[in-house]
Amino acid sequence: MNIANLFQGLALLGWVAAIAVVVLAVVQAGRGKPMRRATVTVGIVLVLAVLFSTVSAGLVFINPQERGVVISAVAPNGYRETALQPGLRWIIPFAESVVTYPISRQTYTMSIAPAEGQIQGDDSITARTSDGQEIYVDASVIYAIDPEKVTQVHIQWQDRYSADLVRAQSRGIIRDAVSQYGVEEVVSSKRTEMVQKVTDTLTAKLSENGLILIDFVLRNITFSPEYAASVEQKQIAEQLAQQAFFVVEQRKQEAEQARQVAEGKADAAVIEAKGAAEARLVEADAEAKALDLINAAIANNPDLLTYTYIQKLSPNIEVMLLPNDTPFLFPLPETVNNGVLTPEVP
Repeated sequence: MNIANLFQGLALLGWVAAIAVVVLAVVQAGRGKPMRRATVTVGIVLVLAVLFSTVSAGLVFINPQERGVVISAVAPNGYRETALQPGLRWIIPFAESVVTYPISRQTYTMSIAPAEGQIQGDDSITARTSDGQEIYVDASVIYAIDPEKVTQVHIQWQDRYSADLVRAQSRGIIRDAVSQYGVEEVVSSKRTEMVQKVTDTLTAKLSENGLILIDFVLRNITFSPEYAASVEQKQIAEQLAQQAFFVVEQRKQEAEQARQVAEGKADAAVIEAKGAAEARLVEADAEAKALDLINAAIANNPDLLTYTYIQKLSPNIEVMLLPNDTPFLFPLPETVNNGVLTPEVP
């Protein structure tokens, strides 16, 4: 329980009790029945009420996430130089008062979405790039009051530091940073560099005024409707060009594949022709050697040719062919061996 609030409650209760005792004393006196020791009772109750009021006015409890600036009627410059630290603190009753400030992290958001930022409606930052394009920037500034500079913040800004300092400085710094880059650089190659430049400049500005920049968040960049349409058309054209390139490459690959198939067929035909030629050469060589052997056999045995010729005749022919100068035909002997007609040797 906050002791300062407890004493404030006791002070309020004491004043209520004092008023009740006074009213009761007056009513009893009007009825002709004066209240015994009414003056003493009223005096005691009033003393207690004043005591509790004085103590409650002098006790201040500072939460851990706060610091207290003491406004003093007895100090030469009207305030204490050092802010009150967390805990139960004592100030001069009725001569000093305390204004508390949060030192925890706070976020100020400027967004095109109506319900996201501190200001309802479109609160995005309109900025113009170096090449004249208008863009809309959504950003958030995460900051905190420097605990050592709470008194400075109170003197310079009081409770207006969020709107009059953080908002105004961040919007101006973002516009200055965007104006140094082209629209393509803002959304792609130079985006990180631009964010770092805004962070560095905003850090210095807030520090001069008693605030600490925790982080700067570039949430989103939106283009004007005209530029967004041109970007869309450009992307469509690039996609069509890329698609045409892929079609050409596909046709090239198909042509190369057909050429390789034709070349393979031609190579196969050549190999097949070479194989056939080599086979024919081998066959011709074998035939030549066979003819040589046959010629040698015929030379050694002239009747072999006649015998071979007879062997080629149909087995049903049972005549024997004799030389042209022989006037007679002699039937072959009817000696058959395994179904083959052979001449009988005398």
